[in-house]
Amino acid sequence: MHGLHLIAELHDCRCDEQLLFDAAALRELCLAVCAEPGLTPLGTLFHQFGSAARPAGATGAVVLAESHLAVHTWPETRAVTLDLYVCNFSQDNSAAARRAGQRLIEAFAPTRLVRREIERGTSAPVPATADAGPC
Repeated sequence: MHGLHLIAELHDCRCDEQLLFDAAALRELCLAVCAEPGLTPLGTLFHQFGSAARPAGATGAVVLAESHLAVHTWPETRAVTLDLYVCNFSQDNSAAARRAGQRLIEAFAPTRLVRREIERGTSAPVPATADAGPC
């Protein structure tokens, strides 16, 4: 389960409003930024809030062979949250994760950004015991 988990909060985004309001545009962007560094989309689910006449934010997820990308938009505050986890089972995909994350950040063009990187699966395994309870 070793991998890189990128989490970001983007504030006051200066991007085209369509990326904040339109689930189809958001899906297109997410698939493009995953494909560019060689990540492998397996499926997507994107949801448009509001109505066709009065769209609100959008939310979406791309399930990757390497793990997942989730994006949520709040057009009323021009904010976006990103969650990208990329596993490194057979090869180190950290550079691909960073490129995809950076490309998303560039597309939304926030004026303020809070970004975190979490290395997952790096601690030594805990030996199993016969009377170990649930986590």
